[in-house]
Amino acid sequence: MSEWKNKTALITGASYGIGESFAQRLASSGTNLILTARSRERLEELASRLRNQYSVQVTVIGADLAATTGAREIFEETERQNLPVDLLINNAGFGALGEFASLSLPRQLEMIQVNVSALVELTHLYLQPMKARRAGAILNVASTASFQAIPYFAVYAATKAFVLSFSEALAEECDPFGIRVLALCPGSTSTNFQEVAGSQRINAPRFRQTAEQVVDVGLAALAQGRSHVISGVANKVQTQLERAIPRKLVTKMAGKIFKPQPN
Repeated sequence: MSEWKNKTALITGASYGIGESFAQRLASSGTNLILTARSRERLEELASRLRNQYSVQVTVIGADLAATTGAREIFEETERQNLPVDLLINNAGFGALGEFASLSLPRQLEMIQVNVSALVELTHLYLQPMKARRAGAILNVASTASFQAIPYFAVYAATKAFVLSFSEALAEECDPFGIRVLALCPGSTSTNFQEVAGSQRINAPRFRQTAEQVVDVGLAALAQGRSHVISGVANKVQTQLERAIPRKLVTKMAGKIFKPQPN
């Protein structure tokens, strides 16, 4: 992580979980931060703590990436404050568990906006100055859900499949410019994700990692120049096994696991 000392990292969804852990880890290595999320009050508390603890510069930008203007607002604010971004961490995202036809359509379209559209827009906006400098890195938080279809979690899994494919393609495009792109694929993690998604069953305790463990895996893989990494031995084994089983069977098994249980 020392390569980011005195550099600037922008982290979306920084108020909780993996995003907050990225902020903590990077600040501890002397990285200046730009933190974004909807919860500005929570971000200000985190920023104050990191400034006091590590003597780094921390800028807070309150923005809602569910709004189509959110990504542009973040970019324009960093431009206004003359804050070049050396490392972009697209961490913001959420899921919603349930039968596709029964879930709120606006909520699912909002998920696509946050998980996909805002990520693509931020990547495009910040990639231009990175290419001009011929330096920088982009870390997109995907998921082990990127590797399979998941009934009752259909839109979320599809958005994360997009993030993985997009990141790997972009890594190849950006390599000649000295820019690294990584898709970080965590599995069950100790965050508030399952509360937002609407089920505690998503976070299987047997395979659960801490957010700090996920962050360390991601930053190490980025330093190695990898285009994707699966966090956790159990998650790697599970993903390999799924590739050896017919996709229809894997999908059926996933459906049994994720199907909401009647109250």
